[in-house]
Amino acid sequence: MQKIDLKNLSCDDLAAFVAERGLPNFKARQIFSWIYRPGIRDFCQMTDLSKKLRETLSQEAFISHMEPAVKEVSSDGTIKYGFELADGRMIESVLIPEGDRNTLCVSSQVGCAMGCTFCLTGTMGFIRNLSCAEIVNQVCAVIDDLRSREAGELNNLVFMGMGEPLANFDNLLQSLVILMDELGLNFSDRRTTVSTCGLVPKIIELGEKIKVNLAISLHAADNETRSRIMPINARYPIEELLEACRKFPLQKRKRIMFEYVLLKDINDSDEDAENLARILRDIPAKINLLPCNEAPDIPFKKPDQQRIDAFQDILRKRDYTVLLRSSRGADISAACGQLAIKSATPTS
Repeated sequence: MQKIDLKNLSCDDLAAFVAERGLPNFKARQIFSWIYRPGIRDFCQMTDLSKKLRETLSQEAFISHMEPAVKEVSSDGTIKYGFELADGRMIESVLIPEGDRNTLCVSSQVGCAMGCTFCLTGTMGFIRNLSCAEIVNQVCAVIDDLRSREAGELNNLVFMGMGEPLANFDNLLQSLVILMDELGLNFSDRRTTVSTCGLVPKIIELGEKIKVNLAISLHAADNETRSRIMPINARYPIEELLEACRKFPLQKRKRIMFEYVLLKDINDSDEDAENLARILRDIPAKINLLPCNEAPDIPFKKPDQQRIDAFQDILRKRDYTVLLRSSRGADISAACGQLAIKSATPTS
C-alpha cells in the first residue's frame, strides 16, 4: 500500500481520512496542528495521540519535508534556497528580508511553459507541476531555517517564483488553503500574494475560491510589445486581462499590483509610461517597476537610472503609487531560474 503524504491534505481532507478509519473529527484537527509545529517529522512525536493511532498513521501515511540542497546568501541578506525534489529536479525559493519583515518568493512548477523572453525560468521550458506538498514544504523549510538562526518570523508569501501559479491551479489552491489555515501556519490572506502572467479564466476562478492579493505580470502597455515579450498575450490580450482584473474581488482598501519589468529600448519610453497610466486608470492599482535583472541567457538590458526615474515620475504625476524594486541578491543566483539552470542535470 502506498503511503499518503499528509502535507498534501487540508484539514478537511484529513477529517475525511480519519473518518474513514472510524475516528472522530477532532482527531483531524489534532493531527493537522501537529504536522505544522516546528521540528515535527514523525508520528511518534504526537504525544497526545494514542499509541494505536500513531502506529496506524505510521503504517498508512507519512509527513514529508524538504531541506535545502543549496543555500546562497547575498551580502544584502537575500537568501536563495535550492530544493532537490525526489525525482532529482531542482526548484528555488528566495527569502527577502526587509527591516523586521521577511518575504518568501515561492515556486509552483519545475520550469515554465509561458516562455516570457525576459525570464530565465522560461528558457527551461515546462517540466512538471509541483505537488501541494512540494509547495507547502518550501515554506516549512524556510520557517525552520529562520527559527534555527533566530532570524525572525516569515511574514509574507508571494507566489512569484519558478512557474506560472495559475497553470498549477488545483495544487496552488490546496497549498493556499493549508498555508492559511489557523490550525497550521496561519498566514494572513492580506500578506499572501499570487502573481500571474495573465491566465484570464483562472484569475476569475481564484478570486471566487479564496481571498488573496493579486499581482499581474504586465510588462507592456500595448498588445504588440506584450505579445513580443510574453507569448501568453496572443491568447489573452491586454483588454481581456484588464477586464478580469476589474472583476477580481478586492478586499477593502486593497489594490492589484501590476508588475512591470523595464527593458531598455523595448518598453521604457515616456510613451510607454503614458500608455500604462491610461490603461490602468479605472482599476485600483499600484505599480511595481523592476529594472531588468540581466543574465547571459536573457537578450535584454536594464535602462539607465535617468530613464528609470523618468518612467517612474510620469506614473507618479498620474497619481499612481509606484514602487521601484531594488535589485536584490545580485551577487548570488537571484534571477528566477538561475540556480536551477546551473545545477546538475537530473538523472530522471
